[in-house]
Amino acid sequence: MGRRFDCADADQRAEGLTEAAAAVRTGELVVLPTDTVYGIGADAFTQSAVTALLEAKGRGRDMPPPVLVGTVRAANALVEDLGPFGQDLIDAFWPGPLTIVCKANRALSWDLGDTKGTVALRMPLHPVALDLLKETGPMAVSSANRSGAPAATTAAEAEDQLGESVAVYLDAGPTSDNTPSTIIDLTTAVPRLLRAGAIPVEKLRGIVGYVATDA
Repeated sequence: MGRRFDCADADQRAEGLTEAAAAVRTGELVVLPTDTVYGIGADAFTQSAVTALLEAKGRGRDMPPPVLVGTVRAANALVEDLGPFGQDLIDAFWPGPLTIVCKANRALSWDLGDTKGTVALRMPLHPVALDLLKETGPMAVSSANRSGAPAATTAAEAEDQLGESVAVYLDAGPTSDNTPSTIIDLTTAVPRLLRAGAIPVEKLRGIVGYVATDA
C-alpha cells in the first residue's frame, strides 16, 4: 500500500519529500501535486520506472509522458536547443502551466516511449513539486489517473485510481484548477499549439507572434 503524507503538516511534508525522493531513485512511482492536477511521476532516466508509469495509467509507448523539471538549467540539459522562441516562453510562463515540446538532447540515454526524438518539458508552479524535483532531477510525469478517466485533483482521487502501483502519495490538498497545461510544439519553424490549456493562445502570441492551431 502506498504511503500518503499530508504536506500541510511540516513534519509530514519533510518526511514525505524524503520518502518520495528515495522511491524515485529506486525506480518506484510517486504521486505529486502540481499547479494544474496531481501527477504520477517516475525517474525519467529509469526505463523500467517509465514503463511502470505507463502501465499504471493503462497507456502504451505511443503516449510518452512529459518531463517535469525543477530548474531552467535542467531543462536546457535535456534539449538540443530551445529554438528561437523557447527561452522567451520560459521567461514569460515558467514556472507555470506551459509545456514546451523541443528536440531532445541526442546524447541522453533514456527511453520515454515513442517520442520521435522530442521531449515535452514543464516547470510546475507548486512548492512541493519543485522541492521534489530539485532532489530527484527530471521526472517523467503524467496526470495521476487511469487513461480515459478524469484527472485527479486530490491525492485521494489519485489513490482511488492508481492504488498500490504508487509507493508514495504527497497530499497537498485539492488543486486550485483542473485545467491542464497548454502544450506548444517548438520543433518546427512556426510554433504550433498541440493542446489548449491554462495559458490562452493569445498570451502565447503576445510573446512569439504567430502560433499555428488546428482551428
